[in-house]
Amino acid sequence: MARLSVGAGHQVVLSNSRGPATLADLVADLGPLASAGTGEEAAAAGDIVVVSIPFRAYLSLPAGPLAGKAVLDTCNYYPERDGHIAALDDGTETSSELLQRHLAGADVVKVFNNIFYKHLGSLARPAGAADRSYLPIAGDNADAKAEAARFIDSIGYGVVDAGDLGDSWRQEPGTPVYGPPYGSFSDEAGTPAGEAVIREALSKASR
Repeated sequence: MARLSVGAGHQVVLSNSRGPATLADLVADLGPLASAGTGEEAAAAGDIVVVSIPFRAYLSLPAGPLAGKAVLDTCNYYPERDGHIAALDDGTETSSELLQRHLAGADVVKVFNNIFYKHLGSLARPAGAADRSYLPIAGDNADAKAEAARFIDSIGYGVVDAGDLGDSWRQEPGTPVYGPPYGSFSDEAGTPAGEAVIREALSKASR
């Protein structure tokens, strides 16, 4: 995503749990639009902030610097990795709703969680391309979703509105829209998935 972003002319501040120095090679590879910082520095710097962490660590996110921002939630809940969370296991809430509660001052938008990262890199296409792929997007704030959609458009993807955060289970692991529309993981190039394909996959989701 960082590579697509700098390719579209966006400035990017990267962070991870190991510290900015461990990102030096990646930043150098991405070029002058990229830099590295601490988690709080990255959160403060971004107009839009992308969160990609194991879901079990979501409470470690710095809520203060993220207030007032659109936070793109790419995280997925995997009980075998994250430990069991009752509200997610019984469907009472979605992982994005839990994240939104933690980041009460921000506007969480669920997106990018359903596509293999290699496919994300290879399937980007400009607006108007016949083989442009689409991504489901869910959120409670219409303005934040619109802001996210503009960013997603700039890096080569269209969006399908999948509803609010309570509906975001339709794009979680194990649903029809999670992975398969974009092709096999063994095929790094992936398969373009248009708007109709994503809408149909979302419609087939069940609990």
